Amino acid sequence: MSVIRVGAVQYLNARPLVHGLEAQKDLFSFKFDVPAKCASLLHERSVDLGLIPTIEYLRKPHYRLVPDIGVVSHGPVESVALFTTRPIEAIRSIAVDTSSRTAATLLRILCAEWFDIEPNFHTMAPDLDSMLKRCDAALLIGDTALFTEHRTVVDLDKIDLGEEWTSMTKLPFVWAVWAGRDGAVDSEHLLALEKARDAGLQALDEIAEQFGPTDEDQAELAREYLRKNVQFELADDCRDGLRRYFELALKTGIFQHSGALQFYEK
Repeated sequence: MSVIRVGAVQYLNARPLVHGLEAQKDLFSFKFDVPAKCASLLHERSVDLGLIPTIEYLRKPHYRLVPDIGVVSHGPVESVALFTTRPIEAIRSIAVDTSSRTAATLLRILCAEWFDIEPNFHTMAPDLDSMLKRCDAALLIGDTALFTEHRTVVDLDKIDLGEEWTSMTKLPFVWAVWAGRDGAVDSEHLLALEKARDAGLQALDEIAEQFGPTDEDQAELAREYLRKNVQFELADDCRDGLRRYFELALKTGIFQHSGALQFYEK
């Protein structure tokens, strides 16, 4: 039995996938960071397995994916959104969260294929006020995007990228996957990851309460988000959505190469 090094994100939507795994020190050793950094840790071989943004698989198509597990939305996701005070057709510049590679690629696809706009993109730290001072719109991801509606911002529209993707393609969107190098993960690790996911699904209320222990409104929003907006199984239609995303990333010129989805064998 071998211990593998794991990189995972601390966002709310990842917590059901790592529920209880930290205690399994005979199988896993964890590092937590933002999505883009988790991918960098995997690319640098600082971890063996990473919960990475899906676009990172396109960067390194030789990775293998853990089957049946992912962070998925079938419509509104709430935690990946474009905030703006202007109509979509009037947007000329967008500030992009520095940690949002998958969402940034999705936004570029939607601008080209769905919104029919050609804005300039500017990478910035995820501070909504600063972003909107410089640009017409701001892309935020994760807990920052999810809980922005708790703040009062006059005339601010929230455009949900998960909802827009599903409206355009009729497919789910896969936000994150477990990925690693061939041979890095064995059947025991795969089984533990599945059991952790299943245990996390049974503990959504507990996870939400831990996330907002002193703010009942925040805890309730977290509970609703985990139950309604994100799912954690990588079904066939999710794989179709992932392939479609990669195809459009190539079509729009964001990436120049692709590869077939490869999964670990159970």
